Amino acid sequence: MEFIVPGAASVAIKCKDGVVLGNDRRATLGYTVTNKSTKKVFPLTDHIGLSAYGLIGDFQILVKIMKARANLYQYEAGSRISTQSMGKMLSNYLYYRKMFPLFTNVVIAGVDIDGPKLYTLDAIGSLMPDDYGVGGTSMLMMVGMLESEYAPEITIVKGEKLIEKIIRSAIARDAMSGNGIDILTITDAGYKEKYFELNELGE
Repeated sequence: MEFIVPGAASVAIKCKDGVVLGNDRRATLGYTVTNKSTKKVFPLTDHIGLSAYGLIGDFQILVKIMKARANLYQYEAGSRISTQSMGKMLSNYLYYRKMFPLFTNVVIAGVDIDGPKLYTLDAIGSLMPDDYGVGGTSMLMMVGMLESEYAPEITIVKGEKLIEKIIRSAIARDAMSGNGIDILTITDAGYKEKYFELNELGE
């Protein structure tokens, strides 16, 4: 039996005044669409978010664990966890599971006291800082648009529009992703979420 990881259009960018993360809503099993409202973008804290690609159960439990660990950190340290510390904690957890890995690749991004931060991680916890990250079956279609249109000085407002544009374009060509767009925007003031319905995508 062929093993096919569900599709995704996971993308995140670092802006001069925050970070923007986005993903689609389609869940698949092989060539069958099993769900059309699956969230793949999550706030971990008020200032940190995660966008995921991989097995749905794996990244859902990973998000629950990381939210709990962030809350414990705040309780014990008396201050909110930084994006870098959250990324390292996530990296350590994935590496600890390397012999029985969670089948997921994630992008974690947030706003710290010293500015926006973004990291990409693979299934065994490789932690890589970057200005943007992509993942999923739409990755190759998205990264070309990002490289041509992204600039480090981009604002949150323009960043949201860029993320939406990139995902719209990618899911129009990728049968494994689609059915909606979730966008998570994080600034110093906190986070806000947007969702674009199916009929807004023209599908």
